[in-house]
Amino acid sequence: MIEERIKELGLDLPAAPKAVGSYQPCVRSGNMLYVSGQLPMKDGQLLAKGPVGEACTPEEAKQAARQCVMNILAVAKQAAVSLDNVYRIVQLQGMVHTTFADASNCVPTMNAASDLLFEIFGDKGLHSRAAVGVAALPLGAAVEVLAIIELA
Repeated sequence: MIEERIKELGLDLPAAPKAVGSYQPCVRSGNMLYVSGQLPMKDGQLLAKGPVGEACTPEEAKQAARQCVMNILAVAKQAAVSLDNVYRIVQLQGMVHTTFADASNCVPTMNAASDLLFEIFGDKGLHSRAAVGVAALPLGAAVEVLAIIELA
C-alpha cells in the first residue's frame, strides 16, 4: 500500500543506493532500522551541490532533501522487505550545506523532507528531527539526511 501511495504522488522509488565507504547503508537492531545518511543521488547523479543559496537555490535544496528521503525509503525497503512493515518514522537528521553567514535554509530544506514523509505515511510519518547547517558534505552535496525507522 505504501508503494502504491508513492506512485499516486507521482514519485518513483529508486534502487537502494550502495555504500560508498566503510559503513552499512542500514543496520537493523530488533524492530529498529538505522538508515545511514543519504545524499540526493538520482540515477547516479548528485542533484544539488551546496552551499544552499550560492551553488544551488533553496528550491533545489528542497528537491534534493526529498530525493534523500526517497533514497532512505529504498534502503529501508531493502532491509524490511516491504515499506508496509514501517510502523513509524521515528527521527530524521538533516545536514544542510550552508554558508557561515546564513544557515536560514536548514529548516525549510528539511521541512521538504518531513512533509514528504507525512504525505507518504500520514501520521506514521510524523517524527522528531534535527536540521543542522554544516560547512561541507560528501561530494559537495547540498543536503544529507539519515533516519531511524521503527518496524511493526
